[in-house]
Amino acid sequence: MGLVVYANGQWVAEDAPVVNLFDHGLLYGDGVFEGIRCYSGRVFKLKQHLDRMFRSARAIHLKIPHTKEEFTEIILETCRRNSIQDGYIRPLVTRGTGDLGLDPRRCKEPNVYIIARPFSGLYGDIYDTGLKLITSSWRRTPPECLSPNVKCLNYLNNILAKIEANNVGAHEAIMLDMQGFVCEATADNFFVVHEGEIMTPHRGSILIGVTRDTVFELAEKRGIAIEEANLSMYDVYGADEVFITGTAAEVAPVVEVDGRSIGEGKPGKITKTLMADYTDYVRGTGTPIYR
Repeated sequence: MGLVVYANGQWVAEDAPVVNLFDHGLLYGDGVFEGIRCYSGRVFKLKQHLDRMFRSARAIHLKIPHTKEEFTEIILETCRRNSIQDGYIRPLVTRGTGDLGLDPRRCKEPNVYIIARPFSGLYGDIYDTGLKLITSSWRRTPPECLSPNVKCLNYLNNILAKIEANNVGAHEAIMLDMQGFVCEATADNFFVVHEGEIMTPHRGSILIGVTRDTVFELAEKRGIAIEEANLSMYDVYGADEVFITGTAAEVAPVVEVDGRSIGEGKPGKITKTLMADYTDYVRGTGTPIYR
């Protein structure tokens, strides 16, 4: 039996024709979204994800037609209707149905869709051995063109970098800014470890991830120094450890970048500690789906 998805006030079959061809989300990537995880029947950091989605919407002058409290309940009900225990949730809000022109005034009201499906992990057994990355030739869209903190529906910049990684058999690609400093991976935040200290790119040129913020929490609890810095590829190649973080990826070790082994070529001590701490954290907290 297929999934049930939420579409503008109704729960329908996943293959139901609910998206209008004139939806500006489809035509122009005009909308916002989130990726959210649930573990053991609890949605992890649901409030933080919804706060970010509402901020993204305000940044592009899009009014979400629900309060955060209403959106919370719709998400939980979508999970319940799909009997989700461990899963991935994708809420998205588009500008709405308009015409073939760009003018958003043609869109009468936003469209709201929510997908919730079972999900157990992005990389499977690779967490034990580590990921291999390349550096993409595609530069990350600069903040003066579009703020990276607007989690919008247009991910073509990231997709082009992902295609590069796919073409050479890499798991992910590192994206640089216009000055040549590391921004992030195609869908994940980026960290390096040097002599027991964690460093990660500055907030101004990256999407501030919920998992990224969680790593800051966990590192502080462990007494591990963590700071934001301009990271060059020299810093990456010479790192003792590298890892990436994201809602789907969680905390994932990197053991090779551009054919160069990172550290000892296997997941490092600090990375493995944070991976274990993160697993414990997500399994023990969150908004209950079944009350």
